[in-house]
Amino acid sequence: MADSSTQSIIIGAAPDRVTAVICDFAAYPEWTDAVRRAEVVEEYEDGYASQVRFTIDAGVMADEYVLAYSYAEDLSRIEWHLVAPSKMQKSQRGSYDLVGNPDGSTTVTYTLEVDLSVGMLGMFRRKAEKMIMDTALKQLKRRVEATGAAR
Repeated sequence: MADSSTQSIIIGAAPDRVTAVICDFAAYPEWTDAVRRAEVVEEYEDGYASQVRFTIDAGVMADEYVLAYSYAEDLSRIEWHLVAPSKMQKSQRGSYDLVGNPDGSTTVTYTLEVDLSVGMLGMFRRKAEKMIMDTALKQLKRRVEATGAAR
């Protein structure tokens, strides 16, 4: 099993605005470089996605897979896991933990564990994970802060 990697970022918005962007899966292709398509295939009774199919193309890695999501009651934690192995991944587990700060910003901690189907040396895998997480958090921050300015 793969090791877990964790990174955090502070976003200049309240946790509910951050959660709204994270949970708007259909909009991912608008603001994430690698996601070509994101389609909610199942929802919970409350309307939140329970399963989402992603099509990604990150140059050297293209894949299609389905993630199953679960949410903390207060939406301070959003977790996911790979439903079935894909062309590139044996497994994937991840989470966003959101903590509201006194100044109205939110600290988002992203944890990701991916076990690839293709071989990759540990140091290259860790570098790739760091780059993926860093890009994902920066794009999330840009999207949340841009949508806040538009209101």
